[in-house]
Amino acid sequence: MPTDTRPANGQFATTLQIVSTVFFTFLCYLTIGLPLAVLPSFVHVDLAYSSVIAGLAISVQYLATLLSRPYAGRTADAWGPKRTVLCGLVACGASGLLVALGGVFSGVPWLALLALIAGRLVLGFGESWVSTGAIMWGIGQVGPSHTARVISWNGVATYGALALGAPLGVALNNAYGIKAVGAAVALAGIVGLLLARMKRATPVIHGERLAFRAVLGRVMPFGMGLALGSIGFGAISTFITLYYASHHWDNAALALTAFGLCFMGVRLLLGSSIQRFGGYRVAMVSFALEAFGLIVLGIAPTGFTALLGAALSGAGFSLVFPSLGVAAVNLVPAQNRGAALGAYSVFLDVALGVTGPVAGLIVGAYGYAEVYLCAALAAIAAVLLTLWMSRNAPKAHGGESTGKPAQTATSTS
Repeated sequence: MPTDTRPANGQFATTLQIVSTVFFTFLCYLTIGLPLAVLPSFVHVDLAYSSVIAGLAISVQYLATLLSRPYAGRTADAWGPKRTVLCGLVACGASGLLVALGGVFSGVPWLALLALIAGRLVLGFGESWVSTGAIMWGIGQVGPSHTARVISWNGVATYGALALGAPLGVALNNAYGIKAVGAAVALAGIVGLLLARMKRATPVIHGERLAFRAVLGRVMPFGMGLALGSIGFGAISTFITLYYASHHWDNAALALTAFGLCFMGVRLLLGSSIQRFGGYRVAMVSFALEAFGLIVLGIAPTGFTALLGAALSGAGFSLVFPSLGVAAVNLVPAQNRGAALGAYSVFLDVALGVTGPVAGLIVGAYGYAEVYLCAALAAIAAVLLTLWMSRNAPKAHGGESTGKPAQTATSTS
């Protein structure tokens, strides 16, 4: 049985261990954020391709992430999280070299586009392996009783890196060109690789590995809840600017900022509530708050009210992933936790992938406000689904039906 390897120096030491591990997720998502606001313009303006091709150059990354996510989880279980993170960081750095290569070949548009698409595919692979591996590495460092905290801090690292990377990438591109952006991406990957090599590995937990289909079946209800709760996030990130424009409101970017700040604030201040109250209870409250925020956003009479709705939605969505993720991971033996996390994350990838086109159809038929009202209905459905799961949850592997983190027989807590 695995032991709870929580540091003995108290909460600060535990937090330091977690932060030092999810820092690799920060560097990974920095490599994603740096080119995020630069590549569409480069493909559309500099290479003179259509906006559809420009969108494709961005979205192929998410396809690669979706397809590689299950393998990332199984690799973390079989090889160990450290090796998984190292492989992912190599891919992140390599994507930067391909972006720089796209800049070198800008005089040959088809070749530049090919290099950029290859870079996005490699980056999608790196994203899934680093983010999944870092979470499992963090859990191995501090023990399964801190699963919720590791996932929460990993989310803070993710959104913090995206918030920093996008404007930094624009500044680099304006000053030195896209080749400098690619070089910065490569540098971030190299720095992460050097630091990760120096950090101690956690032991691989041996035992029978469940087939991915079996793992997927166990986490599917939790993944469906995650997908329903992610629709609001997808709708806000995709259509909030156009929603503001349709009402002639200013400062649409502030709504995205409010969403992100409330998301990170709740993660930092209330992440421990999952361990205290249980994943199911926190998830239901989170979904309810998100639904309320989306309703406020959908019926908003002013831009300020819409901003408030976006902020409430961000606060509600913040703990959805870790709260249900704790319960999902606890349903499988320790040697299958990486596979469970990978399978669970697939539902987020799918939800964000389909929200854009489906919401676009709703906009065409009814309008922008209806998109957010439909997303609110999805969040309400997630409340009901989570309530059903909490009442039917097995007390597997020591985890209570409240969705609290499982404790092993040799845990020190």
